[in-house]
Amino acid sequence: MYTTIALQSFGGSSLTSMLPFLLMFVVIYLFMIRPQIKRQKNEKKFQSSIAKGNKIVTNSGIHGKIMDIVDSDNTVIIETGAGKIKFERSAISMELSKKYQSVEETK
Repeated sequence: MYTTIALQSFGGSSLTSMLPFLLMFVVIYLFMIRPQIKRQKNEKKFQSSIAKGNKIVTNSGIHGKIMDIVDSDNTVIIETGAGKIKFERSAISMELSKKYQSVEETK
């Protein structure tokens, strides 16, 4: 009985037996891999567009203003309420300058 089932499953064409695996790969690509690649591109574009004077938030939640950008080290100097701190460019999570501008324009 078990050999009959096994032989029936191998008796079909190779394409129909591989179809579930191909479908699974396509679904994983569309819902997991592609959005992650898009997020990485946007993050890289954001980090390269950081400019002096922008108000930002770091990954650790520190709010500050960019005072200087050191391109050779890929670091930025951020002025906070406590003083100046040196951060890696990749540690900056978002820019607040645009949000503050839109709030001030509505007032």
